[in-house]
Amino acid sequence: MENISKNLRGFRFLIAISLISIIGVFSMQAIPQDLAYHVFSDTQSLFGISNVYNVLSNLPFLIIGLMGLYALFSKQIRCADEFRVAYIILFSGVTLVSVGSGYYHLAPNNHTLVWDRLPMTIAFMSLFAIIVSEFISLRLAKILLYPFIIMGIASVYYWQLTESAGQGDLRLYVLVQFLPILLIPIIFYNFKSRYTDIKGYWWLLAAYAAAKLLEHFDAQIHLFTGFISGHSLKHIAAAAGMYMLIIYYRKRQHS
Repeated sequence: MENISKNLRGFRFLIAISLISIIGVFSMQAIPQDLAYHVFSDTQSLFGISNVYNVLSNLPFLIIGLMGLYALFSKQIRCADEFRVAYIILFSGVTLVSVGSGYYHLAPNNHTLVWDRLPMTIAFMSLFAIIVSEFISLRLAKILLYPFIIMGIASVYYWQLTESAGQGDLRLYVLVQFLPILLIPIIFYNFKSRYTDIKGYWWLLAAYAAAKLLEHFDAQIHLFTGFISGHSLKHIAAAAGMYMLIIYYRKRQHS
């Protein structure tokens, strides 16, 4: 009875936070892409590769994405067989982040940024569906998986179309990226996982927060270290969070 009450409270919180966020974001004026976003402190070139460290620091996504796919197909990761596709999409998305982000950092601009953001939204939204499946309802997650992914992809293309029309609007993309981050801790607190250990998710959230801080202090970190920027370290921190998630995916048992 206590669990049912907690679940109902959780649903109310999720709905309330979602509605407040949606209304809040879309009550704002359209958010164009700030062109200063494409200016990074480290612009070193090496072996003909522009912005070499910002490009090469994406390699961990390739390695860890492939590691996740290998662990999944070799049955090292425990997950619902009927929802395995979501984990495949997640780790495929992480793998493609290395390609999309690497391509973007070779020549940072609004056109290449599309290819940076697309795989990220695919990974974000598939991960959110996975969390719904493990904590709330597998049946609900199966219904939501593809709409979530389509919404993520649509948010990038909507931004691209509005930017091309001279009225860039990132509001939907902002919602897709940050609303799940608000909802996930509420889910963890109010719903019980189908598995014994959820530390991997907390590691991932901590890595995400660290990545955002490293991104914000890009120039200061570059000045301090003298050789690597905050943005390059951001890539490494985010990939490390995915690595920790894989470790705990391997360790966990059905609860």
